[in-house]
Amino acid sequence: MPDTTKTPPGGATDYTQWHEVKKGETLSKIAEQYYGDPSLYPKIFEANKDVLKNPDLIRIGQKLRIP
Repeated sequence: MPDTTKTPPGGATDYTQWHEVKKGETLSKIAEQYYGDPSLYPKIFEANKDVLKNPDLIRIGQKLRIP
């Protein structure tokens, strides 16, 4: 029987962690926190292109997927 499970737009089920942006954070700081390497910030940016248009413009309170 075929699998009829639908994946939400953006593949939201591929991500198990979420991070709420706090004052003073950048994608680099968040990448360092989760991956131990700030240069991996593009992974977070790519996973959140539905809410982020520029990796330098994140807002306090935004909820970001952490792949």
